[in-house]
Amino acid sequence: MESQEATRGAGAASVALDNEQPATQRKLYQVTFLRAGEDPVTVQYEPGLTPYHEHGREGSLLDIAINCGIHLQHACGGNCACTTCHVIVKQGEENLSEMEEDEEDRLYMADGLTLHSRLGCQSVVQGDVTVEMVE
Repeated sequence: MESQEATRGAGAASVALDNEQPATQRKLYQVTFLRAGEDPVTVQYEPGLTPYHEHGREGSLLDIAINCGIHLQHACGGNCACTTCHVIVKQGEENLSEMEEDEEDRLYMADGLTLHSRLGCQSVVQGDVTVEMVE
């Protein structure tokens, strides 16, 4: 009987630990924002923990920038209706969500378009990334 209680107690503790994920098991991404004439700003982003989701897709570069107090233009409110949140991906392009057709169509109107251009409001972060903000 004593061994059953010990097992039950260990099982309960194990479930609690699984729900609380230790910091070493959480996903933390490094997002670096570059702006001409300024020092780079790097922030850590944990998916699902940005409280502000009204501008751009949840977890997008724009969403992260707003939550971290970094100014990234977004005249249309993050609705993929302009190009003011245009960024150029310098590293980690594979760590952003795939570009959808509406973003691709809108990007053709952006000044300074490159093969590595994205809209900050549509680019959901899925790993470490470095972007240059175009203004």
